[in-house]
Amino acid sequence: MTIFWIMAALLTALAGLSALTGARRGADTDETVSASPELAELDRLKARGLLDEAAWTAARAEAGRRILVSSREAAPVRARAGDRVWVLGGMAAMAAAALGLYAVIGTPGAPDQAFERRVDQWTNELETLQAPQIAAVAARVVKQRPGDHEALTMLGAARFEAGDPIGAASAFRRAVALRPDDAESWGRLGESLTRANSGVVGGEAEAAFAQALRHDPDQLGPRYFLGEAALARGDAGTVRAMWGPLIAALDPADPRRADLQRRMPGEDE
Repeated sequence: MTIFWIMAALLTALAGLSALTGARRGADTDETVSASPELAELDRLKARGLLDEAAWTAARAEAGRRILVSSREAAPVRARAGDRVWVLGGMAAMAAAALGLYAVIGTPGAPDQAFERRVDQWTNELETLQAPQIAAVAARVVKQRPGDHEALTMLGAARFEAGDPIGAASAFRRAVALRPDDAESWGRLGESLTRANSGVVGGEAEAAFAQALRHDPDQLGPRYFLGEAALARGDAGTVRAMWGPLIAALDPADPRRADLQRRMPGEDE
């Protein structure tokens, strides 16, 4: 909190200094318009006898008119010396208004809330939490109870939804280590590894999907990814074996079914 007030005061002072510097520059600038070289040249011509009195008077009047018109059109707006007082007063008023508003709607003097205290609060608000917050709550439970399989799967799912596939894979690895027959966790481990690998089904992910099907042949997600891996290496037989049951399980109106049928290798491939 102290650092906040120091930074706020410094920024206010710098803004005021910049405004006052500009005002002073405008006030200190000479506002008189220097005589035009044209008038000086007319005077020299008259002194040399090249212009008579009437011609000199007419030419000087015309030159003066042009100078006055030009000055009115192009003269910059310049600050007066007294304007610095108004600038400083305005800056002070704005700073006071900001402080007053903060005092009304803020909590001056409140200490920064530590992360652990935030997690304490989130524990009682599970219904309204976002995925990263759920992951923080689940991570605390896992830390307290490292053998809690349900907490590990919740942690993995929350990290996956929060865009942390590597962290999700770590949680699901621990989950399958506790329950090697948990087909769903094997499948989620494979999905996490695939997302961490930019959507490519690598060797470790393929092994995880294979374990998921070994423990539960009815899982459709692992079948899809195993078919993708087989298609990438040109194994048409495995693609048909994986995607055939998947296509049969999908509703005929499901656009995913048409896509899989279109990509399915033929018998002669």
